[in-house]
Amino acid sequence: MSKLLVVDDEFRIRELIKKYAIYEGHTVFEAENGVEAVHMCKRQDFDLIIMDIMMPQLDGFSACEQIRKTSETPIIMLSALGEEYNRIHGFETGVDDYVVKPFSPKELMMRVNAILKRSNQKDTSSNDRFTYKGLCVDFSARTVEIDKQRINMTPKEYDLFFFMVKNKGIALSRETLISKVWGYDFFGDDRTLDTHIKLLRKSLGEYSSLVVTLRGVGYRFETQ
Repeated sequence: MSKLLVVDDEFRIRELIKKYAIYEGHTVFEAENGVEAVHMCKRQDFDLIIMDIMMPQLDGFSACEQIRKTSETPIIMLSALGEEYNRIHGFETGVDDYVVKPFSPKELMMRVNAILKRSNQKDTSSNDRFTYKGLCVDFSARTVEIDKQRINMTPKEYDLFFFMVKNKGIALSRETLISKVWGYDFFGDDRTLDTHIKLLRKSLGEYSSLVVTLRGVGYRFETQ
C-alpha cells in the first residue's frame, strides 16, 4: 500500500483522484495548496505526489522546488497549461511526469502505478562507476561529476542518464527508454522523452554530444 499526497485547490479534483487511488489500494492524503504540501512533506514521507500548478499561496512549480531540496519523492504535475515551455519548466524543477487537464483518472492511475513500480525496482546494488575523461558517474551514490564538479540533475534525468550509460554503445529505441525509465506507454506522445533528452544534454554541457540522436530509432550514449 502506497501513500499518495494529492495537492489541488479544487475539492472535486482531489475527490476524483482520491476515489480512483483508494480503489487501486493506495492511502491518500490531501493538501489544498503548495504551502500546505511543503509542510506536510517535511513532517512525513510519501511514495508519490500528484500536484496541480495553479494554486493560491504557492504554485505547484514553487512547491516542487521546495520539496526537491530534501526529497526525491516522485511528483506528477497536473495542469491546464500544456505548452512545451511549461512542460520543460516542470521537468527542470524535478517533476517526473506531466498530465494535462482534463485528464483520464484511469490513465493517471496507470501512470501512478507505473512510477511506483519503477521506484521500487531501482537498482541499489551496483557499486561501479563510469569514467570518461572528466565525466564521472557513480551509480550507487547517484552522482554525476564533470571535472570534479557535481552536476545537479532532476531524479528522472539521473534515471535516464544512468540507464543510457549502463547500455553504452547500444541503440535504444524510444519505446525501450520509455518502458525502462518511465515504465509505461506514453500513448503516442513522446514529448516527455525528448524534453528530458534536451535537459540532459544541457546538464552535460561539453559532454552533451555523447547522447546521440538516432533518427527514426531513438538515442544512444557513446564515447567514440
